[in-house]
Amino acid sequence: METLLENEGKQYFPCPICGEGLEVRSSKKAKPYVICNACGVQLFVRTEPGIRKFETLVANAEAENIWERLKKLEGQYRKKCPKCGKAFWVSEKLIATSWFDGEVIGYRCPEPDCDGVVKSGEEE
Repeated sequence: METLLENEGKQYFPCPICGEGLEVRSSKKAKPYVICNACGVQLFVRTEPGIRKFETLVANAEAENIWERLKKLEGQYRKKCPKCGKAFWVSEKLIATSWFDGEVIGYRCPEPDCDGVVKSGEEE
């Protein structure tokens, strides 16, 4: 994923669902908004205090290189089922343990008809 500095002066903000960088656009009334075509998320900022806070978040995303941080988090907490191929975010309820000694072995796929487990330490 590119950083904001590599995007020819355009401002980007991460999708709250998938984390993809979304171009910050401006409405006819000069209010910021973003649209994620992949998720269907539309985020419109309407009030002055909200617009100021949003502008701060966008500026901080660039200054703190949020894109690299999101990529690192995704690598740690987003897994792909080795059986069905579906990607999912890990959660406590998906922890798979050994029936023998109760040790954590990985994360179960959340799909109802799939019994795949991403083992701890396995890369996608």
